[in-house]
Amino acid sequence: ANFSEQVVESFPSDISTGIYYGWACVGNGDVHKMVLSIGWNPFYKNIKKSVETHIIHTFKEDFYGEILSIVITGYIRPEKNFDSLAALISAIQEDIEEAKRQLDLPEHLKLKEDNFFHQPEGKIVNNH
Repeated sequence: ANFSEQVVESFPSDISTGIYYGWACVGNGDVHKMVLSIGWNPFYKNIKKSVETHIIHTFKEDFYGEILSIVITGYIRPEKNFDSLAALISAIQEDIEEAKRQLDLPEHLKLKEDNFFHQPEGKIVNNH
């Protein structure tokens, strides 16, 4: 799930590029573990910064147009380039496994239940 350019531009300018983990919620649905990439994706030679969320869950259908709420709870590694697509895929799988391990820790698990994910419908939080 990629955030729009407008959302990416509203991220704090001093946030380091790299791979993060945390929690994500689509619409008013359940909260799931996620891995987040912030940066330029050097393997694909992007010229614009992007914020891409990989929700660790299999959805039954697309959720284009839904509101995606995230809470970033930790940092895995800096952004880097890869020699091959296979190496990139392998690193992504390692990032997912690290995120799962970290998010099972009590200090991260408690954030899954944070009120941020359960706002009354239509309520704006932090101007979003």
